[in-house]
Amino acid sequence: MVVYLRLLRESFGFALNALRNNKLRTILSLLGVTIGIFSIIAVLTAVDSLDRKIKEDMSTLDKNTMYLKRFSFGPSDVPRWKREQYPDVTYEEFDYLKNAVNGMDKSTYQLFTKREIVKYEDKTVSDVNIVPATYEFVEIQPQKIKEGRFFNESESNSGTAVALIGYEVANSLFGNSDPIGKKIRLYGQRFTVIGVLEKQGQGMFGDNNDISAFIPVNFLRNKFGDHNDSMTPIIIIKPNPGVDIDAFKGEIIQKLRNKRGLKVGDDDNFFIDVLSGFTDLIDGIVGTMNLIGWAISFFSLLVGGFGVANIMFVSVKERTNLIGIQKSLGAKNRFILLQFLFEAIILCLIGGLIGLLLVWGIAALLTNMLEFKFVLGFGNIVLGSSLAAFIGLVSGILPAISASRLDPVEAIRTGM
Repeated sequence: MVVYLRLLRESFGFALNALRNNKLRTILSLLGVTIGIFSIIAVLTAVDSLDRKIKEDMSTLDKNTMYLKRFSFGPSDVPRWKREQYPDVTYEEFDYLKNAVNGMDKSTYQLFTKREIVKYEDKTVSDVNIVPATYEFVEIQPQKIKEGRFFNESESNSGTAVALIGYEVANSLFGNSDPIGKKIRLYGQRFTVIGVLEKQGQGMFGDNNDISAFIPVNFLRNKFGDHNDSMTPIIIIKPNPGVDIDAFKGEIIQKLRNKRGLKVGDDDNFFIDVLSGFTDLIDGIVGTMNLIGWAISFFSLLVGGFGVANIMFVSVKERTNLIGIQKSLGAKNRFILLQFLFEAIILCLIGGLIGLLLVWGIAALLTNMLEFKFVLGFGNIVLGSSLAAFIGLVSGILPAISASRLDPVEAIRTGM
């Protein structure tokens, strides 16, 4: 063990000497390794951070949650002109399915509508995302409420003018004062603030609850009716745990077809998307991005490997006399082989470390500039270091073998 530690120390010294004595040549040769490690780890870090953020945003949702609507979130075989003729889901259908479908845990009726201006006295917040929904919404998509509460069943059914507002909306309108019970103006009417959400930041899909306001969907239904081109309804359904999802989805389809009077042979004029299908799509995208990262870095690592191999061949030539002396003093071929292998690995590890430091620095900079946390995980650090060591091993094996096979007499004579 002591011999190998001494060998490692000597190899480290030789690697540093290569950096000191031939700075430009060594730096240019290691640049390929640095760029390769930087490329793959930067891509993996970005993808991992993106994947973590998506899963964090979706962590409160059941993967079996279903979205019933007249359009599809994903690709569809139905022509666009035909999809545009599909009718919107209605509150009556929501109420019917809630009582008719077996195995349903919760369901909510929500409207997607245009952004609005919210006022309080002389203060105004524009471009506020309005989320009209039934009271069950918070039971399917839990919200982090800082103070107050979500609207209850009675307020939901009657369409009472109450609102749960986001952190930024509350901060802009009320500052440090307590917003609970205050009256804000929305849709030309006064709404009572009954709750405020915790600060959350922007989600991966452009949603931002910090600039949102949740109100009872029946308020808008009472005010504008059920047929308004600026509002798109959706029914969100959460099945009971352990339910056969395919059978559950099939029952929803059959019940809604019956409700709409569709005949046998008629196409469905609605779509049901399951959240798990969306997460599978995300996983596929993440996998593709990782593959692209590996492809980008492969050529840089290949060039870097040739560069390190060149350094090591030059190093063998420059130290031919020293190799001959070591062999004449009893150094075995394995000792010489490991000495050059360790040197190649150390050189690549130095290049890889520089690449990792670049990733860490850029990740820290972007995290401070953007509302998004980039994290260089321990797993990626280990991967980058291991990859650099592997490149060193592969690129150093031939020079190390050539050095170990030198004849001591010829080596000393050549170096004289």
